[in-house]
Amino acid sequence: MVVTSRSRLSGLAVRDGARRLTLGTLPQPEAVALLRAVTAGYRPEDDLEKLTELAGLCARLPLALRIAAERAASRPHMKLDDLIADLRDESGLWEALSTGDDEEAEAVRTVFAWSYRALPDSAARLFRLLGLHPGPEFGLHAAAALAGLTAPRARQLLDSLVGAHLLEQTAPDRYQFHDLLRAYATDQAQHEEPPEGRTAALRRVLDWYLHTADAAQSWISPAELHLELSPPAAEVRPLSFADFDAAVDWAEREHTNLLQAVRVAADTGDDRLAWHLSAVLANAYSPSAPVADWPTVGRIGLAAARRLGDRRGEAQLLTELGMSHTRNNRLGESHENHSAALRIWRELGDRAGEAHSLNLIGLVHLHRRELTRAADLFEQAITAFREQDAAHWEATVLSNLAGAHDRAGRLPEAFTAARRALTSHRALNNPRGEGNILRLLSHLEREQGEAEKALASARDAVDIALTLRDHRLEGYWLLALGDAQQANGRSADALASYQRSATLHRRLGNQSREALAWNSTAEVYRRMDRHEEAAHFHRRAVAVHRELGDTWDEAMALDGLAEALFADDLEAALGHWTEALALLADYDDPRALAVRDRIGRRRTR
Repeated sequence: MVVTSRSRLSGLAVRDGARRLTLGTLPQPEAVALLRAVTAGYRPEDDLEKLTELAGLCARLPLALRIAAERAASRPHMKLDDLIADLRDESGLWEALSTGDDEEAEAVRTVFAWSYRALPDSAARLFRLLGLHPGPEFGLHAAAALAGLTAPRARQLLDSLVGAHLLEQTAPDRYQFHDLLRAYATDQAQHEEPPEGRTAALRRVLDWYLHTADAAQSWISPAELHLELSPPAAEVRPLSFADFDAAVDWAEREHTNLLQAVRVAADTGDDRLAWHLSAVLANAYSPSAPVADWPTVGRIGLAAARRLGDRRGEAQLLTELGMSHTRNNRLGESHENHSAALRIWRELGDRAGEAHSLNLIGLVHLHRRELTRAADLFEQAITAFREQDAAHWEATVLSNLAGAHDRAGRLPEAFTAARRALTSHRALNNPRGEGNILRLLSHLEREQGEAEKALASARDAVDIALTLRDHRLEGYWLLALGDAQQANGRSADALASYQRSATLHRRLGNQSREALAWNSTAEVYRRMDRHEEAAHFHRRAVAVHRELGDTWDEAMALDGLAEALFADDLEAALGHWTEALALLADYDDPRALAVRDRIGRRRTR
């Protein structure tokens, strides 16, 4: 005899010796085959990619697949894109899976109800409250906070839900809904939980995310000041972390949920929680997460702070948005945000906040290669941080000042500032600052002809980035390692470093630094006399820097492209050098003058 059920039927196994066989959902090829079988002859053959997407949205459940296929078959002119769009909207999942027949319309709901109605009251309550969670995937402690339970009790109930196939366990103490079941849980919460109960549950879980992210910040961004937060409710037990890796693991797992938590807080009208969540998330951000993810929720938090009239919160979020825009190469918006924050800090008489804004505006000028202005702002910030006895930030800005001197070609000043900064960062046990200065020192040592020292410094920097698990720093510092490997004649190693750098920056969404990696790759190929490949990568770099309005790096890529073409297409090479000189015309720092002089001499050979 074969007995089927959505529950485990433990009694049959224990009392009667039944052999349990757990069936998963249909494999993807079979799910697609079912869709094709039902729709065959009723509509033109649909695209495999679309059918695969539709199957996924139906959780590859045979009944849901059949209903979706029947709807598609009965509407031969309806595009699958339209049905998929309906299914992606959680509020319309049931309607999208309705064929128009009342009996069929309730079929999927009935299947889920069989399992739900068989649950004990406590497990059923947890199931429907989980439908309020900001994301479809969550951990044990978030579930406990949502329901106001202890972790051991929450684990028992979660195990019941897994046993009833209403949840899937994805890892130890980690669970997820499929969208269909999540929509069902949300629907049950709307009908069976009173409004005040839903509000309290949502506030508990958002508070848990806020206070746990605040604890993670202590490890991920230890130099950043913590927000003054109200204590969590008695039923909310935020996590604490034993070390940096534990904090980063949590930030990586919860990245999507934290972003969504900000949106949910704002949607429910809790402006204070919305801006607190967005600000804390900025300092507890997963080091490997794309830099383009945070600005959206940063703007949500900024709007919430403004609605509250919280000037300090507004300035903090303007500052965070400015830094995020700098990382995303949106320098105009970055400058606007930091300038607005500077005005508020001065209005509030906050000298430390003012110093931060001066430094960050200086970084915008540094990126634009407005080096004199950048150095002046860094000097002002150093003075202000010294007044505040803020040694960490004084060392950080000193590193930025060293970078400005280096870009201008003032090597003695750059060496002096860099060595002072390195000493300070090591004394303060600041590995992030130490790695950044080692990157800069590698460049300075290479320019001084100390290739082996440059290689050692760059390797140490990349090792620090790996320890910090920070893909943004790793990708950037790999550029210095590749340069040092080139200087030491290690072309294959350099290509590997640049390729890794480009891959990381592509994943993080940093087009500018990805293009820097391409340009450096081209330089290696030029040295290997592989001019065609070199020209290819130079052209890619030129296109990106031009699109971003980065005239200096565009000029450097054009210079490299001219060198790659010089032997085979002199006319094209001369044209690219002419373009490069036009782009460099407004730069008057020592390094720019040297580059212009070199290009001028190359053109007259």
